[in-house]
Amino acid sequence: MKKTVSFYTLGCKVNQYETNAMEQQFIKNNYEIVENTQKADIYVINTCTVTNMAERKSRQMLRRVKEINPFAVLVVCGCYAQVAKNELEQIPEIDIILGINEKNEIVQIVENYMEKMAEQDKRSQEAEIDDVSKQKEFLDFGDVTYTEKNRAVVKVQDGCNMFCSYCIIPYARGRVRSRKIDSIIKEIEQIAQKGIKEVVITGIHVASY
Repeated sequence: MKKTVSFYTLGCKVNQYETNAMEQQFIKNNYEIVENTQKADIYVINTCTVTNMAERKSRQMLRRVKEINPFAVLVVCGCYAQVAKNELEQIPEIDIILGINEKNEIVQIVENYMEKMAEQDKRSQEAEIDDVSKQKEFLDFGDVTYTEKNRAVVKVQDGCNMFCSYCIIPYARGRVRSRKIDSIIKEIEQIAQKGIKEVVITGIHVASY
């Protein structure tokens, strides 16, 4: 029987793209994606930190999914996790905390955690978060063609160099990094082969591509 995974995504289209990428990874590894209102073996909360409302919604969802299935593995990833690791470590419901880059390895990280949990017969909290401020290369998820909508989101850029006094994004996402154009074209061609006729180009600061 397939293990089930549920996603809850907050924030921008970049986060939605990265959720699609993670969902695709789980599907390729024989997991089933279910709605976040359903009982699942694994819940992934892809968080946002741009507004206080987004942070509050992230925290509310963390507790809600554990009420649906107290035995589920709860993964928190994304911008809020990147900048608020210490705060999230104080929430006992969370099993795994991942930053921006770790989304690309989420299946392996979750499977390693579940294997360790089974061997030790107890739960513990783990955190893996890279320092994105030093990252210079765009992290490519490969060809992301999975979408639940009739149009696809394509991420072409990440990060911001502006450091506006009111904005936390450069600290959550790091400096500007652009995706190679060959990779973008290849992904769009794969999307078109699935019959999707519209793509939305997205990034943290698209004008800097």
